[in-house]
Amino acid sequence: MTDQWKYDLHESLEAVEDLIGRLGLAPHDADQLRAVVARYPMRITPHVLKTIRYKGDPIWLQVVPSTDELDLNLEMKDDPLNEEGDMVVPHLVHRYPDRVLLFVTNQCPIYCRFCTRKRFVGSPGGTITPDAIDVVARYIQGHPEIRDIIFSGGDPLLLVDALLERLLSTLRAIPHLEIIRIGSRVPGTLPSRITPELCAMLRRYHPLYMNLHFNHPDEITPEVAEACGKLADSGIPLGSQTVLLKGINDDPQTMKRLVQQLLRIRVKPYYLYQADLVTGTNQFRTTVEAGLAILRALHGHTSGMAIPRYVIDAPGGGGKVTVTPPEFVLDINSREVILKNYEDQVYRYPQVQPTSSGPGELDACGQGSGAEHVHRPISIQRLP
Repeated sequence: MTDQWKYDLHESLEAVEDLIGRLGLAPHDADQLRAVVARYPMRITPHVLKTIRYKGDPIWLQVVPSTDELDLNLEMKDDPLNEEGDMVVPHLVHRYPDRVLLFVTNQCPIYCRFCTRKRFVGSPGGTITPDAIDVVARYIQGHPEIRDIIFSGGDPLLLVDALLERLLSTLRAIPHLEIIRIGSRVPGTLPSRITPELCAMLRRYHPLYMNLHFNHPDEITPEVAEACGKLADSGIPLGSQTVLLKGINDDPQTMKRLVQQLLRIRVKPYYLYQADLVTGTNQFRTTVEAGLAILRALHGHTSGMAIPRYVIDAPGGGGKVTVTPPEFVLDINSREVILKNYEDQVYRYPQVQPTSSGPGELDACGQGSGAEHVHRPISIQRLP
C-alpha cells in the first residue's frame, strides 16, 4: 500500500504515556520524562519499536528519552557546529567552497536522543516551502562554484513525493549543480516509506546519492534490507553514517558486525562520527581513543570497503577532520615511509628520489625543474 508509511508514522509513539503501555515503563519513571519530552520531542516508529529487545538495549538507548538529556554541561552547545552562522539564506548552509547543505524539514521518523540538531527537530513547522525552494535556487544559480548539494534536516524522505520532486526538479535544472545527495534515516526506521513510486521518481534525477544512518547491527532487519535493495536497484549509491555512541556501538566487535552487515545490504560504510558537543547528549560521548581502537581493530580484519572514515566535525564550524591511528605511519622522511600493519609488523616504503632535469624538461612526476618545481598551498577563501 502506497500510503502505508503515513499510517506507520501516525502510529508512532510520541507521548510519555505511550512508554508505559507499550514499553512497560514504570509510571514514576514516566513522570520524570515529561520535562524531557516537552523540550526534546520523542517519536518511535512501529518498526523501531519491534527491534527493541529489552529495556536499555542499544535501540532503546537511541530512541527512549532519559533525564540525562536535561543535565547541563558548559562544553555542550545548542549549535556546536555553527550551522546557523553559516546559513546564507533560510534553510541553506554554505560552509565548504563547492557544496551546500539544505535543511528541507525539521521532522524525522524517529528522534535520536543524541541528535546534533536537537535544537529544532520535531518542533512545529520548518518544512521547506515552494517559495523557499525558489530562494535557495536563486542563491545557487548565483554561485557557480557550487557543484554539490546535500538534503538534510530533519529527514528529507518525510517530504511527500510531490514536494520532494519539486525540490529535485528545481535544483536539477541548475547546470553547474552536478550532484544531489540525500541524508536519511528513513530506510532503517520507516522502511515502508521506500515505495515503488518514490523509487521511480528518484530515478529521474541522477546523479543522486544517499547517505543513510545506522548505528547498530540490530537495526539491519529484513524490512530494512528490502528498502535499501529498492533504492540500490534504482541506481542510487548508498553510504552509511554512524555516530560513535557510548554503550551502543563503542566496541570493535559491534562495529565490525555493523559494517559487514551494511555491505551485505549494499550500503557502503562512509563516516564514523565522533559525537558532537550538543546540549543534552553528553551521556553518549566516548573518548577519541575509543574510536581509534575501533579503526585499529577493523583494519586487516575486514574488507577495506567496510572501514569508514573516522571524523570529528570541528566545533565552531571548522568542518570534518579525518582522524587515523598515528601508529599506522611511524615516520615520513626524504628516503622512506615507515609503516606498521594490522599485525604490528613494520615495513619500509622507499620514497621516489629527485631526478635532475634540464631547463624546461619534465621530471618523473611530470613537473618542470628549478623554480617551477614548487608545491604551493591552495588558498581557499572562507565565506563571510
